[in-house]
Amino acid sequence: MALVFSLENPVVGQFVLYASIVLVKMMIMSFLTIKLRRKNQIFLNPEDLKLAIKPDAKIATNDPDIERVRRCHLNDLENIIPFVLIGSFYCLTGPDPFYASLHFRLFAAFRLFHSVAYLMPLPQPSRGIGFLGGWFVTFSMAMVVISSFLTFI
Repeated sequence: MALVFSLENPVVGQFVLYASIVLVKMMIMSFLTIKLRRKNQIFLNPEDLKLAIKPDAKIATNDPDIERVRRCHLNDLENIIPFVLIGSFYCLTGPDPFYASLHFRLFAAFRLFHSVAYLMPLPQPSRGIGFLGGWFVTFSMAMVVISSFLTFI
């Protein structure tokens, strides 16, 4: 029998794959922010001006393009970290591999769609659907975890 939290467990393997996809997506958002700061020559701190290419570089926290990417990244932090933690606990409940994989795939798809909807931007309720879809997937896994471990109390 495979260990519960081992890559030999198909549920864990799927979780690791999709959690890695959304974590890498979240990491890319940091570089997108940096890229926009360099392109627009807008920096946060005075010492960052040494990295400026153009003489008209400035310190600002209100560039709409940069702030849109930062808000998208913040939303990732607020949603992907709970998914990774709850998903880890969910794997310990011994879920059906089909439904577990469905949870993981849906979450990744909703988060990728949310980022596209945020950054393009697509009209609402596009971004809301991306957010709520991922939120409900994580909430569903949380309810499975809670109900599974309530039997031990």
